[in-house]
Amino acid sequence: MSEGSKFLKAEAGEKLDRSRIPQIVFERHPEYVELYDKAWELAADHIYHDPRMPEPRYMGEGCNCGRVWIWDTCFMVHFCKYSAGYFPGTESLENLYRPLHDSVPTACRIHHVDNPPLFTWLEYEYAKFSGDISRLRRVLTEKKYLQKHYEMIEHAVWGQRFPCGFCICKTQKFEEKGFYWTGNSSGMDNTPRGNDCGYAILWVDLMAQQALSALYISRLAEMTGDRETQAHYEAEYRRRKDIINQYYYDRQDGVYYDISDINLEPCRVLTPASFWPILAECASMEQLERQIAFAMTPERLGGDFPLNSLSRDSRFYSPDGNYWRGGIWLPTSYMTIKSLEHYGKLDLAADLARKTIDLQYRTYRDVEPHTIWECYSPSKPYPSTEKTGKLCRRDFCGWSALGPISLLIENVIGLYDVNAFTRTVKLHRKKQGVHGIRNFRFADITADIIISDDGIDVATDKPFTLEVAGRPFVLEAGKNEIRL
Repeated sequence: MSEGSKFLKAEAGEKLDRSRIPQIVFERHPEYVELYDKAWELAADHIYHDPRMPEPRYMGEGCNCGRVWIWDTCFMVHFCKYSAGYFPGTESLENLYRPLHDSVPTACRIHHVDNPPLFTWLEYEYAKFSGDISRLRRVLTEKKYLQKHYEMIEHAVWGQRFPCGFCICKTQKFEEKGFYWTGNSSGMDNTPRGNDCGYAILWVDLMAQQALSALYISRLAEMTGDRETQAHYEAEYRRRKDIINQYYYDRQDGVYYDISDINLEPCRVLTPASFWPILAECASMEQLERQIAFAMTPERLGGDFPLNSLSRDSRFYSPDGNYWRGGIWLPTSYMTIKSLEHYGKLDLAADLARKTIDLQYRTYRDVEPHTIWECYSPSKPYPSTEKTGKLCRRDFCGWSALGPISLLIENVIGLYDVNAFTRTVKLHRKKQGVHGIRNFRFADITADIIISDDGIDVATDKPFTLEVAGRPFVLEAGKNEIRL
């Protein structure tokens, strides 16, 4: 089989079975429900089928071009978990794990094998949501996919080729202080990071993503009782955290930046990549407060259209987006909002989530075709431009479903923390009329959670605890009324 004939488009598209997804209630904002439903519809249209793949039924990002991306797939798992068993989120990971680490043949190129290594983050979040220890034992203990991928990045060699890869590896370790990388490998294709410095940089996001991987491997190992692996990766995490805070934190701006490979000085090109060390829990609360104060101003990454991919005061910034020179992307927006949420910044996280969804909805309403886009303008409700100047890809669910699905459920409705092991759901409650979710499935529980300004009504088939503002309410199977 020739190289050209090996990597072919897959059969795509399924009709959405709405009985297998949660239903949103939001009386004051029916537009959120409309966009939520559209996101699932587009996502169902991007369930691909190819018998030549390790996992024949898998999620596609929205291109269907004979390629799969690591970080696209990882981010899609974050919303697929809300319909696990129907939407093939974790199943899609087999099309990455097995070709990369078991040398299993694949019909799709893995585009940029050194894409952001996010497997452990999503495996941890999926495990907490599902309580599926058997999966953890497979990927962590039996197959060791997470450890193998960590070591693959750790020992990557520039120019290394993989049979399943579209291109050569563009990652190289620099002593113990960081990694050389590229825009394409980082996922931020045409980012100007490094251009202002005039020399090669060590990328803050990859260093932080390796720290994140080590942190969550240690936590997953604790869940499975593997004390040796837990201790090893706890030490790896502490080592990386110390390096990140010693070299990548700029005390002048109070921000994590890329650094020069010559003198280790900061390269002050501000992007959401500065929040990866926050997600990896490397920052103190003081460091987080300083980064928020600096980064989230309207002339940088804040304002009415927040979390643009390049600070508005950069000479490379484009108000039309120009892909990663200003465009607003759901994966980096989602990551940034989750990093703030982890530090208890729930009001700020909710505000950013609402602004993001509003941008997506207003673009959906006002721009033809009425759809969800790959990325968005940082200056108006409109799709972002690509590098060529034309509009970005449409029907992109794909990771753009993170806004209408995940951010809506987690940060606007407010069900921001679900723990299947303790059977606890944490709610960040806000007075916004009657809103909530029906057919909400986690662990082995199915519940309807409807929130109003004076209380919460929950119908559940099994007991669980709902925690509101730190106050736990133990709910029995059946109907429960909480009055606040």
